[in-house]
Amino acid sequence: MSAIDTLPPLREVITTHGLVAKKALGQNFLLDLNLTAKIARQAGDLADSDILEIGPGPGGLTRGLLAEGARRVLAIEKDQRCMPALDQIAQAYPGRLQVINGDALEINPLDHLTPPVRVVANLPYNVGTELLVRWLTPAVWPPVWTSLTLMFQREVAERIVAQPGSKAYGRLALLAQWRSNARIVLNLPPEAFSPPPKVSSAVVHIEALAAPRYPCDAKVLERIVAQAFNQRRKMLRAALKGAAPDIEDRLLAAGIKPTDRAETIDLERFCALARLMAQP
Repeated sequence: MSAIDTLPPLREVITTHGLVAKKALGQNFLLDLNLTAKIARQAGDLADSDILEIGPGPGGLTRGLLAEGARRVLAIEKDQRCMPALDQIAQAYPGRLQVINGDALEINPLDHLTPPVRVVANLPYNVGTELLVRWLTPAVWPPVWTSLTLMFQREVAERIVAQPGSKAYGRLALLAQWRSNARIVLNLPPEAFSPPPKVSSAVVHIEALAAPRYPCDAKVLERIVAQAFNQRRKMLRAALKGAAPDIEDRLLAAGIKPTDRAETIDLERFCALARLMAQP
């Protein structure tokens, strides 16, 4: 009998510990252990990596990660009510699960992880995008993580993998695709969760590249992209007005028409513009 077989069903765990999902915490629990195992497998070979999981809740995905052979899992959970359920999993997998009760936005997990590190999480809806942006914009690249396997609302997942010309294309797509490969690997309907959310979800797998696809300064690129998409309906000469007195000349030098809009500009040309904007 494997360790996972000694644990009670998740629905029983939720009832025992009174784990009613809280909307304020962005909670939607994934209870199907076949699905959690499938998500864990999307992250690749876990045996040689420490895994960071954010928002494990009652531990459905946590069980999947450990059962699929994760070397070690660090789970950060804000909800104190979930601690007994996660402690039960830790006891079933001695020495392989560490749980920290706290806010993932305020905790530095690197103090508790040994590289290589993979991040695998059913992210709480209310902090998912902010955490992703942090992971995509570290001070040093390559990052400490080798891959991110993350569940989002499907709309957010589509924004991460979007291509120029689509409504979903914007800042998230450019940040993700500049220094990594991103793809949607799994779609999940609302009924897979308890309680069912009003929207569908999707799992995105992101593999870090050793170096950016095109050279440029990260801070300059982030600033230009944010400014361009903050007013995405405007022509770029208007959206980037104030970024430089000769902005039209710099746009043209980057292969961009001043009358173009942000959603039509591919990553290579945004990087070219960032290089030009870094010049005096």
